[in-house]
Amino acid sequence: MEKRRGIRKLTDNPFLNLYKIEAIDTKGGEFPYYFASRNEESRIKIHTQSMEPEGIVIYAVTNERTPRLVLIRQYRYPLDAYLYELPAGLVDAGETPGMAAAREMKEETGLDFTEYTGGKELYRRPYFMGPGFTDEASAAVYGTVSGDVSDAFTEASEEIAVVLADKSRVEQILANERVSLRGAYLMMHFLHAEGPFTFLE
Repeated sequence: MEKRRGIRKLTDNPFLNLYKIEAIDTKGGEFPYYFASRNEESRIKIHTQSMEPEGIVIYAVTNERTPRLVLIRQYRYPLDAYLYELPAGLVDAGETPGMAAAREMKEETGLDFTEYTGGKELYRRPYFMGPGFTDEASAAVYGTVSGDVSDAFTEASEEIAVVLADKSRVEQILANERVSLRGAYLMMHFLHAEGPFTFLE
C-alpha cells in the first residue's frame, strides 16, 4: 500500500532541516507529516534507506581500580535547563564512529579516549534516535579515558561541566536529575555491570 505521495524541504539550514511528507493513512486519506533531518536533501533516509549513523554517544570509563563513568552536565537551549548526558556528537565525513568518539571526547572534556573493541558487534550498530520526528541514527562507542579534564577545546556555543561519576553518584543522578534517555540507559548498564564492559559480552 502506498504510504506517501511526495516530500518537500521546508527550511534551508546548514545543521538541521524540516521536511513535509504528503503521507497517506490506512484508509487512503492524505495528511501532512513533518520530520527533521541533519542530512542533505538527497541523503535523507526516506530516499537512501541507509543505516549510517549521523551521531555517536560515548560510554567511557576511567582507568582506575574502581572505574568512574564520564558524564557531562550540559546546558540545552530547548529545555532552558542543564541535562546530564554522556559525551556525544556527530560523525564527520570520512570518520569512523571510533574516530568521532576520540575527537568529541577531546573537544567536550579534554580527555584522551581509547576505544574498546571487545564484546558483541550488535551493541555498536546504529539505532534510530526518535523516528517519530527525525531520521537520525546514532551508534554507541565504548572505551576508556586518560589525561586531565580541560575545557580548552570546548566551543563557545557549548556550556559543559565534566562529571566523573562512581556508581553511587550515577544512581543519585538517575534518581534526581534531568538526564537524556540514551545516557540514562547506558548509566543503568554501568550501575549493574560487574566490570565496565561486561554487559557487551
